[in-house]
Parts: sequence; structure tokens; C-alpha cells
Amino acid sequence: MKRIYIVRHGQTYINRYDKMQGWCDTPLTDEGIQGAKDAGKALSNIPFDIAISSDLKRASDTCDYIINENCNRDELQHIATPFFREQFYGFFEGMNSDEAWRMIGGPHGYSRRDELLKEVDINTIKDYMKEADPYHEAENAAEYWNRVNKGFDLISQLDGAENILLVTHGFTIRSIVSRFAPGEYNLAHGPRNASITIMNMTDKDMKIASYNKMSI
Repeated sequence: MKRIYIVRHGQTYINRYDKMQGWCDTPLTDEGIQGAKDAGKALSNIPFDIAISSDLKRASDTCDYIINENCNRDELQHIATPFFREQFYGFFEGMNSDEAWRMIGGPHGYSRRDELLKEVDINTIKDYMKEADPYHEAENAAEYWNRVNKGFDLISQLDGAENILLVTHGFTIRSIVSRFAPGEYNLAHGPRNASITIMNMTDKDMKIASYNKMSI
């Protein structure tokens, strides 16, 4: 069995300003750096065999801060990959979140983000997003999972790696939990910055063991 410790990156400036941040990237705030270090301390005694992150800088930097606190830090390899990037929001990248979610959900009767996330499954929301994007460049569910599945295939092929650090993004973590633990967690609100979600992977399935914790 592989145990995957999935961490959301630390707070960024766009997080702080409540704007849409998918493939666009901004630096970690001071609070975000501290959050990354705190996550590292919470996970410091887990002897990670490998560290994987999104190749976006906010996730890669968070991963490095966590590695620096780890008991295996001198041996730990860090792989940064686009497979675990955040959802691509297309036209909505950098937009005020309330305005973007109103455009995405409004045509379907949902004017607020919390209503949409409470009532509609996440894969449908991804499809709504591409539909609402005037350029239709935002990822829909099929495009998104085609990419992320390659990341999980990569992890499954890591022979001998039992404890894996994975640093990724809020909507991606929410998507993973929705897929592998449907109905088990309240996903109306996403995981906190620098929070820890744990997944167990076997040859047969993947299961979520805990979600959105600040310690283990």
C-alpha cells in the first residue's frame, strides 16, 4: 500500500484577495510560507520516500519548505509535474471569485459559489466552467481527469515508495476527495491552505483516510 499525504500549497496573494487561481501563479505570502513550514513540522516524522508537486511555483515552493523539515530531507527527491496542476480556469483566471462563479453557475440557477458547490457535483461544475468560458479553454471534467490520471499512474509505478508527499491545489484536492470518497466529506468549502489530506492507494483502489487536517 502507498500512503499519499496530499497538502494544499500555502496561502498566495491571489488567495488572500479571493481571486481565481488555476494555472496563473502568484508568490506565497508570509502567512503562506509559515503555513508551509508548519505543515512540514506536522509531517516531519513521516519518512517520505519521494516528494511530488504541481510544477506551479506556489506548490513547488511549499513542497520545498515541507521537505526542509522532513526526517528524510537529505535523501528526498522532489518531482514537479504539470499532472497535478490546479484546474485550468481559462477566461476566469485572475477574476474576482464571486464574479467568476456567478458567470459559471448563473446560467444554471446558481448565483453563488457555495450554492453551486453544495448542489452540483464537481465534474458537472467543470463542464459548466468550460461552457461559460467565452473562449471555451477552461478544462472540462474529461480534460482535467485525463491529465490528473497520468499523475496517479506515475505514483502507482513508483516501486518501493510507501510514504509519498504530494503538494497540489485546493480545487484539485476537492476533486480528488469527491471522486474517491463521494458523499463522505463536506466539500462545500475547500481544503485550507497548507492542510493535509491522506489517501491510501493499493493495486485495487484508492481511498481517502482523512481530509483537510492541519495535523496528523
